[in-house]
Formats: sequence, C-alpha cells, structure tokens
Amino acid sequence: MGHFSLDFKKAKGSSDARESDHIERKVIPDNADPTRTHLNRELVKMPSGVYGRDEAIAHRIKTAGIKRKITNDQVRVIRTVLSGTHEDMMNIAANGQLDDWCNDSLKWLQDTFGKENVVSVVLHMDEHTPHLHASIVPIVTGERRKAKNKTTEEGKRTYRKKANAVRLCADDVLNRDKMVGYHDSYAEAMGKYGLKRGVRGSDARHTTTAQYYRNIKRETERLQNCMKLLQSDVEEAERLLKQTKSEINTEKLQAAKTEAKTAFVSKIGSLLGSGKLKEVEQHNRKLCELVTDREQYIAELHEKIQRIEDSHGKQLDEMQRKHQSEVANLES
Repeated sequence: MGHFSLDFKKAKGSSDARESDHIERKVIPDNADPTRTHLNRELVKMPSGVYGRDEAIAHRIKTAGIKRKITNDQVRVIRTVLSGTHEDMMNIAANGQLDDWCNDSLKWLQDTFGKENVVSVVLHMDEHTPHLHASIVPIVTGERRKAKNKTTEEGKRTYRKKANAVRLCADDVLNRDKMVGYHDSYAEAMGKYGLKRGVRGSDARHTTTAQYYRNIKRETERLQNCMKLLQSDVEEAERLLKQTKSEINTEKLQAAKTEAKTAFVSKIGSLLGSGKLKEVEQHNRKLCELVTDREQYIAELHEKIQRIEDSHGKQLDEMQRKHQSEVANLES
C-alpha cells in the first residue's frame, strides 16, 4: 500500500501567472511529454465569462464580499498538488479508476475548503506520474484566529467585530491542526485506492516541489550527457561497420571479376596461383568476422543505453516516491 501526496504552498502577490502558465501548459516544462499534453484537463467548470486560472482566482476574491482592503503581500491562492506513489497511480490508471480518483479528490477538496473556493483543478497526464493541481482561494468567515486569543491592555478601548465577516486569510486555512485534519480526511477518501497517509508526527523534512523538479532536471541532464557519449560511440562503430562492409563489397567485386576472367581464360588459376585466391578468400573471411564483431559491439552499446534508461527511470521513481512520502509526512 503506497502513500498519497498532499502538498500545500502559499502564493503571494496580485498575480500567480507563472504558476498558471505551468499548469495550463502555456509553457511546456522539460519533464513533460508534449505528445500526452492533450490528455490534461480542467475538472472545475468556471463561471461564465471567466477564462483561465488567474481570472478564476481574481473573480472569486472580487465576488466573495470581502470588505477589508487586500494588501499586495497577502496570499491570494494556495497551490495544492495531489498525487500518489508512481506505481500506485499507474495501477489506478491501468485499472480504469483514474476518473474516479479525480472525482473523489475533487469532492474532498470542495467539501474541505468550500466549492466556491476551489477555483481550478487540473489533471496532468504528461509528466511522469498523474497528479492534480488544485487552486484554493483561502476565503474564510468569522473572527481572526489570532484575535480570539488576543488580550487587551488595561485602559484601551476594544471594538466588537462581526463574527461572520468574510476574510482572505491563508493562515487560518493552513494552521497545523487543520493540516493534520486534512491528511486524516484525505486518507479516508483515498483508502479504496490503496493510498495511505504518512506517519503521524514523523520527523521527515519536506523537499519542496521546486527542489524536487531541480533534482529531476539535474539527474536528467546527467543521463543526457551519458547518452551523448554512448551515442557518439555508436556512430563511430556504425561508421567503421559501413567502411568494413564497403571493403567486403570491393573484395567481392574483385572476386567476381576474377571469376569472369576464369570463364574465358582456362589457365587463369595457374597464372594467378591458387595461393593468391586463398589469400583473397582469407582476407574476405576476416572482414566478415570484423563486421560480425562490430555489429555485436553496436548491439552491446544499444543494450547499455537501454540499461541506463531503465536505471534512470527507476531512479526517478525512487526520487518521486521519496518526495511524495515526505509530502505525506509533512504536518502529519
């Protein structure tokens, strides 16, 4: 039974366009397969006249009924990534359960954070493991969490605030107690897919998503450099093979000419001598052996390239498994 990953990240500023470009594939990342990008899809139906993630975030904030001014350094959206260990997610897809997994994850998001606050949920199928990018606008109602515990100094006047005030407050949404609850409730929703939460109270430290992608990029670059060297060896071996075959064809041509002459000159064998003919045949055999050796060498190089690619895939799987396990343990 593998682990699910539930990764939350606050995004400050008036726009989160860079993340939107990544999610909506306006910019194709190096680790994405462009031939599978058409399989990505948005799961949330946006309001009429709203197009794209950035507009959906702005629309929710504008129509929420917030009275207080929103500052430039406030968190306007919480980036959330939902997935699972690679093997489990591939099994879910192979078993025809991916749509159910998406729907259950979407339902959990809307039940947990409010349907109107979950403004976008995009399924990515063009990266190594299927995953969801959810965008949550942290709109809450009621008194600030910190204000409830605030004591006033003697002599200062206090004013009663509205208990049902609508606010934009990521801190209230992502406090530690709620994070633990999120992992618990999502575990209940994911149990039927064989995905469980991380160990509660684990000391594991989370590798950020950005660092995770940097690690993958570094590992991929290392593989590409290795592949270039091997490909260079293959090209050189194929060049030598072509040269050797050309030499064999030349020898065969010479032999054909000799046989033609033999047909017209009955004593050609005595003129050339049987030793000379044997020497040509022996040289031809050596060239054929050389061709066989070089073809075997090229085949071995291709096998080596395949082994490196397989090893690289396993390393990426292990990196992702470790990353997702860390995410699952975060705030558990």
